[in-house]
Amino acid sequence: MLTPERHQLILDLLKENNTVKLQELVEITNTSESTIRRDLIQLEEENQLKRIHGGAQRLQGKLQEPTMTEKSFKNLQQKQQIAKYAASLVEEGDSIYLDAGSTIREMIEFLPSKNIVVVTNGITHLTPLLEKQIPTYVIGGYCKQKTDAVVGRGAIASLEQYRFDKCFIGVNGIHPEQGFTTPDQEEAMIKERAIALSRQAFIVSDYTKFSEVSFAKIIDIDKATIITNELDNETERIYTGKTKIKVVTI
Repeated sequence: MLTPERHQLILDLLKENNTVKLQELVEITNTSESTIRRDLIQLEEENQLKRIHGGAQRLQGKLQEPTMTEKSFKNLQQKQQIAKYAASLVEEGDSIYLDAGSTIREMIEFLPSKNIVVVTNGITHLTPLLEKQIPTYVIGGYCKQKTDAVVGRGAIASLEQYRFDKCFIGVNGIHPEQGFTTPDQEEAMIKERAIALSRQAFIVSDYTKFSEVSFAKIIDIDKATIITNELDNETERIYTGKTKIKVVTI
């Protein structure tokens, strides 16, 4: 089977099933595993699919955005692993910004409870922050129901009153050329501005966000350090020299 034929077959299978296993492709195309791996790498670099462990996955729609409830139960162990490391970067005396997001909410349990100040646009963050008696400021604006995030012109104006030692930002897409992205342009503006107001910026995200591209760009890939839980050799090669990545292992 010729290379273009294999590629088209892979894409057709993804349209039907959303995910496809590596071994399944080897059997269907009657080619070697190394050949299929090269096919998947090439198709990922062409933004046709996303490689996952043991196969490939169809890329999400650029406007697709799960609710906070949906995100809270997805990859929970990995999120807690990432969150614990991210929280360890917060030092006494820090003023920090916590973006709305399920992984960032997991950070709160591990934050130091003394001598820090938190600013956030995440409504669901408030209860755990107050339970830890952490001094907390909420930016004003419109509360977006789907993600429980405060956004809009009022949120931008409110955010401008602060300066941060560190910010921790959630994203929906991480791409070497397209940068960090999210489905909603108003949330993208809040994230971008928080990063600009911070001395250090961290993108807190599990490995599933790599190679995804959402509708609204936040910033270029080199403007923040990524904290994640998994990175295969090929993905590491793609991002080497373009940004800083910390892979957290158990």
